[in-house]
Amino acid sequence: MSKICPCGSGLSFSDCCEPFLLKTQNAPTAEALMRSRYTAYVMQNADYLIETTAEATRKFHKKADILNWSKNSNWIRLEILFSSETIVEFKAFYFEKLQLKIHHERSKFVNETGKWFYLEHE
Repeated sequence: MSKICPCGSGLSFSDCCEPFLLKTQNAPTAEALMRSRYTAYVMQNADYLIETTAEATRKFHKKADILNWSKNSNWIRLEILFSSETIVEFKAFYFEKLQLKIHHERSKFVNETGKWFYLEHE
């Protein structure tokens, strides 16, 4: 039996975010990329998070900062509030220093040559 994907899709990890994290497939939608990026935070995969950030905004995201937030947080769940072709609004629930926190963001994504990238948040 396969473990359930951390992104909250209800699918097994191997049928959901794993192929994206292993780079054997590209996320087919902005929402799928968002879910895989959340899973990358859960798994402390900062390289994937950098690689799936658009070149135009990548310089604003430091790998050390991403890794620090990822390692110092106990990720609980992802809730998708809204999803369109290029926008995903979500809440990511996590514990930091035994305190429950919610990261609420409305993210913009861009498709460059058939591959989705996180661009920025509104």
